[in-house]
Amino acid sequence: MANQQAKKDWSEFTSSRVIEKEVIDNAKLVRRLEKPTGKVDVVLDTDTYNEIDDQYAVSYLIKSDDKLTLKAMYAAPFYNNKSTGPADGMEKSFNEIMNILTLLEREDLKEHVYRGSTDYLPSETEPVISDAAKDLAERAMQYTEENPLYVIAIGAITNVASALLMKPEIKDRIVLIWLGGNALDWPHNREFNLYQDVAGARVVFGCGVPLVQLPCMGVVSAFTTSGPELEYHLRGKNKLCDYLIDVTTAEALECYGGSTWTRPIWDVTAVAWLLGDFMDDRLEHSPIPEYDDRYALDPNRHLYKYVYHIHRDDLFADLFEKLKK
Repeated sequence: MANQQAKKDWSEFTSSRVIEKEVIDNAKLVRRLEKPTGKVDVVLDTDTYNEIDDQYAVSYLIKSDDKLTLKAMYAAPFYNNKSTGPADGMEKSFNEIMNILTLLEREDLKEHVYRGSTDYLPSETEPVISDAAKDLAERAMQYTEENPLYVIAIGAITNVASALLMKPEIKDRIVLIWLGGNALDWPHNREFNLYQDVAGARVVFGCGVPLVQLPCMGVVSAFTTSGPELEYHLRGKNKLCDYLIDVTTAEALECYGGSTWTRPIWDVTAVAWLLGDFMDDRLEHSPIPEYDDRYALDPNRHLYKYVYHIHRDDLFADLFEKLKK
């Protein structure tokens, strides 16, 4: 009797493994992770009030409308010294998105901004319901594997993970580009976007959605600028440029002090992956973000796209040119 039960258990286990292989098809993932050549639809998930780099990314995306059609923006939660909790961080981000749209004179886009999660995932199987997660779950169903919706995420991944849990079939209709986590060879993986919601990160790294990762420390940390560079390229060009310089400088002096500083403009790189040859990437087996600030690596996991180098000067040249418009 025990042997029969063991055989049944093994049969169920192997059947589930076959189903997993059918769902997470590496050949299909590789095809879907190729950069698009034409104009594509995108949504942006952003904790805009957290750091100044989100404001650059929002502006860069909107001013790249020759290649990117922005369909919606989602306010992501965050919790640090700029917020009293994830709900407050999300609300402040929602308001900052509206501020940037005013500076850009894009009132038409304000009706497409959605409030996101007020907390992080309680587990790897429970979504946080929000207007943003509901919109993404519904909107993505209008797309196909051949014509996907590109989801650019530059904050905690809660909204996107929630949408994937609410409607798992959208993983076959979207491509996710996320700035989160550190480089695979970095000593630890305690990165702000990831450690806020490790459960959410485990969902997106494990579910088989086509994923492009832009790691922070060890890769995107090289995408830095300075006060004098910003003054030279952007000062006096328009209201937006002056606002970005002033806020960046104030934040840099508060965080770094002194008259000599550089700081990464992290989030721009996630937008830039869709815009040209501004970085180098390769296929890797999807890592498992662990709850102890480390990656677990498994060569049997499905593939994903890993960015390992940013062409800093070329990307800043394109960014500055577009912001000045």
